[in-house]
Amino acid sequence: MTRVLVGLLSLAVLGWVLTLARPALAQDTLDLDKAVKVGSGRIMVIEFTDPDCPFCRKAEAYFRNRSDVTRYIFFIPLSSHPASKPKVQYILSARDKARAYQEVLAGSGPLDPARLAAITPEGVRLQKEHQEIARANKMTSTPTFMIYGRIIEGLDLRRLEPLLK
Repeated sequence: MTRVLVGLLSLAVLGWVLTLARPALAQDTLDLDKAVKVGSGRIMVIEFTDPDCPFCRKAEAYFRNRSDVTRYIFFIPLSSHPASKPKVQYILSARDKARAYQEVLAGSGPLDPARLAAITPEGVRLQKEHQEIARANKMTSTPTFMIYGRIIEGLDLRRLEPLLK
């Protein structure tokens, strides 16, 4: 029995040390004004996403039906999705960024020429800032979520849903 308790205590300490070893995303130091805000629910979800990531699109479908969530979305256009970067720039150039985000995710393939022409220098600057925010916080995969200070990499509903209650 003593060995079991010592083993459990060792695992708990190891988990605490590993948590400290990975710098947590400082939710209160992120400039949420730079994020795309979607929703108005009581639960705040910070999301790092790529509009061409298939799991990110599944996450969008999941959160779309949750009125209890407010999402603050930062974009990481991954190099494996070359059409993603102009989509992000288009979204961040829009006056209504949340609507542009929904519009981009409703489509597939590259943006049409009219939307490409709507990309502004401000949208390009914000896209670079999003990438810098992601880099500074060691975010390299999408989707990645932060809920109540907990970081969830990937669309892992078993880990996400308990945090959303």
